[in-house]
Amino acid sequence: MEHIGALQAVVTADDFDREPTAAELDAIELESPLILAEVDLLDAQIMTLDRIPSEVDARRIRRARNRVLAARRALVNRAAVVEVGA
Repeated sequence: MEHIGALQAVVTADDFDREPTAAELDAIELESPLILAEVDLLDAQIMTLDRIPSEVDARRIRRARNRVLAARRALVNRAAVVEVGA
């Protein structure tokens, strides 16, 4: 039985093997408060999957939602300031 292998180098390997650019790292850093707030909200929701949410759980989820909204608002306002300032 003959081995069937690729005769050419993988064309798209360069896109996946490269390091993030400085602009991509800056964008991640800019969005990190929102990402962390969304992770906290997800954690709060996961904790209530297997039980009936108590008042404390409902308060935790509500506060996490408010943090997500505040982080989104801050991100949008920061982007708007950059666009107006540019």
